[in-house]
Amino acid sequence: MSKMNKAVSVLIAGTCINLTIGVLYAWSVIKKGLVADWGWSNTEASMPYNVAIVVWAIALLAAGVMQDRIGPKKVITLGVVLVGLGMILSSFVPQDSVIGLTIAFGGIVGTGIGFAYACVTPAAMKWFHSSKKGMVSGITVGGFGLAAVYLAPLCTHLIEAYGISKSFMILGSAVLLIALPLTRLISNPPEGYTPAAPALADGAVAPKVSEHNLTWREMIKTRQFYFLWIMFVFSSSAGVMIIGNLASIATDQAGILNPAYLVSILAIANASGRVGGGMLSDKIGRTNTMLLAFAVQAANMLAFATYQDASMILVGTVVAGLAYGSLMSVFPSTTADFYGLKNYGANYGVLYTAWGVSGFVGPLLAGLAVDMTGTYSAAYMISAALLGVAIVLGFMTKPVKVAPAVEAKAA
Repeated sequence: MSKMNKAVSVLIAGTCINLTIGVLYAWSVIKKGLVADWGWSNTEASMPYNVAIVVWAIALLAAGVMQDRIGPKKVITLGVVLVGLGMILSSFVPQDSVIGLTIAFGGIVGTGIGFAYACVTPAAMKWFHSSKKGMVSGITVGGFGLAAVYLAPLCTHLIEAYGISKSFMILGSAVLLIALPLTRLISNPPEGYTPAAPALADGAVAPKVSEHNLTWREMIKTRQFYFLWIMFVFSSSAGVMIIGNLASIATDQAGILNPAYLVSILAIANASGRVGGGMLSDKIGRTNTMLLAFAVQAANMLAFATYQDASMILVGTVVAGLAYGSLMSVFPSTTADFYGLKNYGANYGVLYTAWGVSGFVGPLLAGLAVDMTGTYSAAYMISAALLGVAIVLGFMTKPVKVAPAVEAKAA
């Protein structure tokens, strides 16, 4: 197999693996079944999902270190096995066992998702030229975002036809049957491999390739890391807030009684933003793309309270999904640009803790706003202000400059 064919196969395999493990995006459907069919409260039905989010972020951090030491294939394989077996185990959980499903789904499946998700993008990036990092990152993480488009209706059909327990069994078995063979295609390039540079148009200038290969310990000593971390928290919390509350927002503000279609549209916009944002960042630069996403999302948040009909809610949903999705590809690419690919897994794992914090901040803002005022307006305004801070930090964030002694030590 030629090196280019191998690069494409790793990219496709990684994207398809992300498509199969994106079951978290279908949890709203499973939650509805737990409440309606098993008699759980909304709080109880949210517990496995909430735990899975936290465990996912922790597992991604661990997987980043693991893949740099033992390679991505073993870690992704372990992740896929945990996702599949965790869902199969969930099928045996008694209907009254909140703790059992929280352990099986939240703990085991959440760990598996973190392990697999952490490794597919770094592996694919290393096969392509530096100028394609944004595109590669966008495609792989776009697969994860796109999973909701088919998993939400699929889960709805399975639960209606077979019930919750059998649905877990079917989904877990499908993950093992589809994703496990794909893990065999994942690998890092051989030592000394240099991706071919793309052909340039007349007058075009090749993008500057960073030769930094800092460890995560060296990364956290740079001020750029803290700028990126804060920007990641403040910018993604707005998207997380909309994702988690879209159905309620659509009903409360626009009287949309069946907002399920908006969830699918949001998923498509999210995935499109991941691919489009990554490709755009290859053209105009990572920081410029971030600033554009921050500004668009800030304007969207400032206006969201005025969206009082279905058409405007639709527009706001699409904008929120595109802006949020772009961040999921631009931040990984920026990490690789600033700190190199050699230790990228661990480095992005550390930075990704920011997303875990945003998953707490966004829903918290929404919950407090509704509890205190009865509307989401205050949450929109606070989100816009946080995005304003991200814009300021974005203008202050410059590429990392490393002293020769430090660079030699990192290598």
